[in-house]
Amino acid sequence: MSNYTDYELIQGVLAGNKDLFSELVTRYKNLVYSVILRMINDREEADDLAQEVFIKLYKNLDKYYPDFKFSTWTIRIATNHVIDYRRKKKQETVPIEDVEFSLTSEDSPESEYIKREQSNELKKIVSELPDMYKIPIVLYHEQGLSYQEISDIVNEPLSKVKNRIFRGRRMLKESLLSLRHKEGISYGL
Repeated sequence: MSNYTDYELIQGVLAGNKDLFSELVTRYKNLVYSVILRMINDREEADDLAQEVFIKLYKNLDKYYPDFKFSTWTIRIATNHVIDYRRKKKQETVPIEDVEFSLTSEDSPESEYIKREQSNELKKIVSELPDMYKIPIVLYHEQGLSYQEISDIVNEPLSKVKNRIFRGRRMLKESLLSLRHKEGISYGL
């Protein structure tokens, strides 16, 4: 089965071979889950939402056009599903620093602690960005998507995506500098 293209699998499912959908799930479950987890930061909720996304994908396979990569279309549906979910819940996301984080290195405990704290600071600041900046930043830096793929996912012009990533990075940098400045003052450095 795994030598079929995504489009061939989709055509097979639409032709009545429902079992082929499990191959699409296998191919994209990690991607969908990681995108959702970065937006929600709760493993159980991310599991539930990922399942809902695949149900939505299944019900909408007939609307997929091969002009876009299936992965791009899938991330777009996942991202929109999480945004809708958060609107309905009217809740803030759990801070990214609550997500489990582990380092595997030969560094000293002190340097591991410093790295973990810096990573947690960055994750917290990213989680506080408005969605219009957070989503492109996460998709670009954590998922490795191109500007064009992000443009397709968020359904915004390429120039707007580039601008939001640029502004989002600037906001992150300013927040980190501000945080470091406050810490420096509070510790008398």
